[in-house]
Amino acid sequence: MKKILVIVAFMMLGTTVSFAQDLGKANTEVKAKKTTKKAKTTKKAYKAEVEGAGMKFVSETVDYGTINQNADGKREFVFVNNGNKPLIITNATGSCGCTVPSYPKEPIMPGQKAVIGVKYDTSRVGAISKTVTITSNAEGMPSKVLNIKGTVNPVGATVTPATAVKS
Repeated sequence: MKKILVIVAFMMLGTTVSFAQDLGKANTEVKAKKTTKKAKTTKKAYKAEVEGAGMKFVSETVDYGTINQNADGKREFVFVNNGNKPLIITNATGSCGCTVPSYPKEPIMPGQKAVIGVKYDTSRVGAISKTVTITSNAEGMPSKVLNIKGTVNPVGATVTPATAVKS
């Protein structure tokens, strides 16, 4: 009887060790699958469209549409450095004192988005047709002209939803 108990004990011990090894192997496979999934979700490498610094705008025109006098005159031109070197903007100038641009002072790295801000003086009533000139180290275009358009209605005039355009 003792021999049978010893044999059964060894069999149970052998089964437990085998089960533990299979469990360890399964855990390793699960970890490998998780690692593989993480590798698939990495970002794609940036590919430059321009040799040197570049400047590609989402839109080169800001359309205020029809807005009321003294409305918020702040808008933005969004762009990306589509080159392979840092883009440095050295100046941004409005075509008159009623258009005040702002620009990033630090270099815009390849693939990075940035914004040229513009504030139009909406106390002036009438049609808007202004420009902002950007000076930079962008390859092939050291200066870029951006356009601003729209209409400012006098106080008391009504802007209907059909004529209002948001930028």
